[in-house]
Amino acid sequence: TAGSVILKNSFPLQDSRVAQKLREAGAVILGKTNLSEWANFHSTYSSSGWSALGGQTKSPYDLSRNPCGSSSGSGATVSANLTVLAIGTETDGSIVCPANNNGIVGIKPTVGLISRTGIIPISFTQDTPGPMARTVSDAAICLGALTGVDTTDSKTIVSRGKSLTDYTPFLKINGLKGKRIGVDVTLKGKNQHIDKLMQEAVEYIKNSGAEVVEIKNIIDPKVESMEFEILLYEFKDGLNKYFASLGEKTPVKSMEELIRMQAADSTEMEWFDHKLFELAQAKGSVSSVEYKKLLNDMLKGARDNGIDKIMNEHRLDAIIAPTGSPAWKTDLVNGDNFGISSSAPAAIAGYPAISLPMGAIAGLPVNITFYGRAWSEPTLIGMAYTFEQGTKHRKKPTFRTGE
Repeated sequence: TAGSVILKNSFPLQDSRVAQKLREAGAVILGKTNLSEWANFHSTYSSSGWSALGGQTKSPYDLSRNPCGSSSGSGATVSANLTVLAIGTETDGSIVCPANNNGIVGIKPTVGLISRTGIIPISFTQDTPGPMARTVSDAAICLGALTGVDTTDSKTIVSRGKSLTDYTPFLKINGLKGKRIGVDVTLKGKNQHIDKLMQEAVEYIKNSGAEVVEIKNIIDPKVESMEFEILLYEFKDGLNKYFASLGEKTPVKSMEELIRMQAADSTEMEWFDHKLFELAQAKGSVSSVEYKKLLNDMLKGARDNGIDKIMNEHRLDAIIAPTGSPAWKTDLVNGDNFGISSSAPAAIAGYPAISLPMGAIAGLPVNITFYGRAWSEPTLIGMAYTFEQGTKHRKKPTFRTGE
């Protein structure tokens, strides 16, 4: 449904590839969680965790605060001990941010490691599902069950020979020893409390046998501007294809029709606009020269001249950064107040990232992210596991009212 009342009675013709893989692995699927509507890509401002269909999701640590998104329900449900695992999807920040706000582990894999077939899309270039869990072990177990080539998702073809069906051998407590890690200091000075937690994390990583070097400005800000334009192109193309996949029973046939239906629905328009749909609808085709050049420039900026360049120059095995700020007060009038975020480089490049707890500020969890080159999940899992087991930062939520 993407959290939209327009799709309230929409039912896909078959399971998504992820649901299929989970069933094959013996998982018991308990139900669906609330998604930030249209994966938070609909309005010029919005409240993460809110959807017209499901209402507002809350943080288990403080019910007045925000769970982030777009995989808000997935993060909150795992955090609240209602389920062992949940599946999130990320285009840029939608797994790692709710992992941060809800004090859990989120793995955003390399794009193509897990099939997106059946997932309501934003971006063909950046979308990926990924596991969310309370421990690195559980997340790694789930990751291995989801990988594999899917001929209906061309992105997965490049994962052949690079994916694994079992990532548990990398759950070793010496995962940091001998590693050279870059700490991204671009966000340093934005929040003194986060700076202190990062300093403590860096000290632990050094004491675990890793060498840490300071780096900054992983990607040019112009690349992030390109990302937004690419998402608009791909959102229109992807949604129109998704609606077509629903067959004759689809409740909406195109983005153009969706825009009209949303504008006429008081529930959809109660709090937030849907301007991003209008911007996307105005874009041309993904076969256009303009789109292709923009995509090439963006990926080159995020990969060759971004993460790969930095990692080559400094001979790095991974990069670390604070995932984000503590959960902010939910505000349907003004929308989100994210604070800081480090998700963009890995998201735009399509590279893997793991977010996990590194401490708390006033009882609110804050995470650290480990990210790196394409297909480096084994290395990142080893590092994250070592950090988790040595620090044990996660604390159970208390469901305080925030009053």
